[in-house]
Amino acid sequence: MENYKKEFIEFMIESGVLTFGDFVTKSGRKTPFFVNTGNYKTGRQLAKLGDFYACAIKENFNEDFDILFGPAYKGIPLGVTTSISLSNLYNIDVSYCSNRKEVKEHGDKGILLGSKLKDNDKVIIVEDVTTAGTSIYETMPILKSQADVNVMGLIISVDRMEKGKGEQSALTELKEKFGMKTCAIVTMKEVVDYLYNREINGTVLIDDEMKKRIEDYYAIYGVK
Repeated sequence: MENYKKEFIEFMIESGVLTFGDFVTKSGRKTPFFVNTGNYKTGRQLAKLGDFYACAIKENFNEDFDILFGPAYKGIPLGVTTSISLSNLYNIDVSYCSNRKEVKEHGDKGILLGSKLKDNDKVIIVEDVTTAGTSIYETMPILKSQADVNVMGLIISVDRMEKGKGEQSALTELKEKFGMKTCAIVTMKEVVDYLYNREINGTVLIDDEMKKRIEDYYAIYGVK
């Protein structure tokens, strides 16, 4: 596993984003782990988060893109911090763009923030997590209504590796639906493999009991 993935897993734990216990997802699934990206709250955390996204984008897409698009609302700071990190780490100067929830009728009119979209622009969508892919299904018509852009792919922070609307994962469904590359900074398999019986700040978060609970969860909700 690449070093930045290991560092990202520990970063999520230190930030209180990745936790283990008893939780219920919005869809009603009882899960032994939870990813709450709303716990990234400080400037330092956002700067580091942008660096991790930039590393994963460089690995998966190299420099073959023009614009980072962050869907409102959580995707807005993600697009901004990642574009800054791409410039600082790799000297890759790309534009960022986001949508508004309501169309602005005065001043900077329209539904977009940041860069305007042009035909043939190569776009990467930057999101936090996706369960059913709802925000992407909402985002694609917005992008296509602004210009004939080429959506190269989608990157999220953690792939929960769960079934989406059918038997496949949400990322696989989105990949097949829109013909784009989908990837994550880390997958839950990588998280489990790295944390199993490993002490983080003096605590083992995934011991034999927790690993069994996670395996039981994926026996029901995991992709085949």
